[in-house]
Amino acid sequence: MKKRQKWLTGLASFSCVMTLDPQTRKLLDFAARSRVAPYWELGAVAAREFYEKAAVTLEMAPAQLHEVNDLVIDFEAPSRRLLIRHYLPKPSTWSDPQPALLYFHGGGFTIGSVQTHDRVCRRLAALSGAMVFSVDYRLAPEHQFPAAADDAFAALAWLRDQAAGLGVDAQRIAVGGDSAGGTLACACAIHARNNDWPLALQLLIYPGLAALQDTDSHQRLAQGYLLEATTIEWFFGNYAPRQDQRKDWRFAPLELADFAGLPPVWIGHAQYDPLVDEGKAFAQRCREAGVAVEEHEYPGMVHAFFQHGGMVPMALQAHQDAARALVKALEIES
Repeated sequence: MKKRQKWLTGLASFSCVMTLDPQTRKLLDFAARSRVAPYWELGAVAAREFYEKAAVTLEMAPAQLHEVNDLVIDFEAPSRRLLIRHYLPKPSTWSDPQPALLYFHGGGFTIGSVQTHDRVCRRLAALSGAMVFSVDYRLAPEHQFPAAADDAFAALAWLRDQAAGLGVDAQRIAVGGDSAGGTLACACAIHARNNDWPLALQLLIYPGLAALQDTDSHQRLAQGYLLEATTIEWFFGNYAPRQDQRKDWRFAPLELADFAGLPPVWIGHAQYDPLVDEGKAFAQRCREAGVAVEEHEYPGMVHAFFQHGGMVPMALQAHQDAARALVKALEIES
């Protein structure tokens, strides 16, 4: 009987691996053979350096845009300076304001930058026709909770306040991001709702949304699918080491009591992502509160696949889907 149970367990595991996207499976095999230490052994500084180099190797060629500028913004309260990269797919003037996406990169609040997500932002701008503003928010462990959320809120307020001078239509702004960036985008949407600021869309790409990593997908996909449980705990320990911080909706939007009045949601899940269950739970909570939701689950994909456009064709499809959602929500004319 024990042999049969072991055999069935092995068969289930084999079946799961066999349904992975073939190119993704190659990526996972390469990662498994790599001699590079995991992020939590490298430490934050070395992990950032490695990620900066690795991110570009799986990306597609950069999309050509009308203009890309780096803006350095000084904020007085609290005092800090942020880099925001501005992507313009076409010329824009104050007399012809254009819609915009405020984008937050992923990386567990610890790694990642506007540079690691440059090609994703270029592609979203090129495919949708919307301006994209990518935010280089402060990272942990040097800057712990709620530093990243504070930067996200400040960036959104800045974009609204400076919309006219930037050629942005303040009534057609979306927020978006992947992974931890999706967390920040969702927190911005809640913050905007609380302040009566209009937002057209939340563009959430496999976002982190829960206080505890105790769902079935976290247990089932804890190891072997690129984003592993030890790495998640290291990321979150860097940013929000206290349990009371993790119960705050700025870290875990699923802790929010009232979802009514939030902006519409486009959410993309990866089938083999530990975060997939919390993403689905968030989508369901939004629907129950009367929030419009468009939900996509990408079969055979793992966490971070949105950045694998140079290797994984499904990533290119996800880019197209996200861009279509922006076109629709921001009322962009082709």
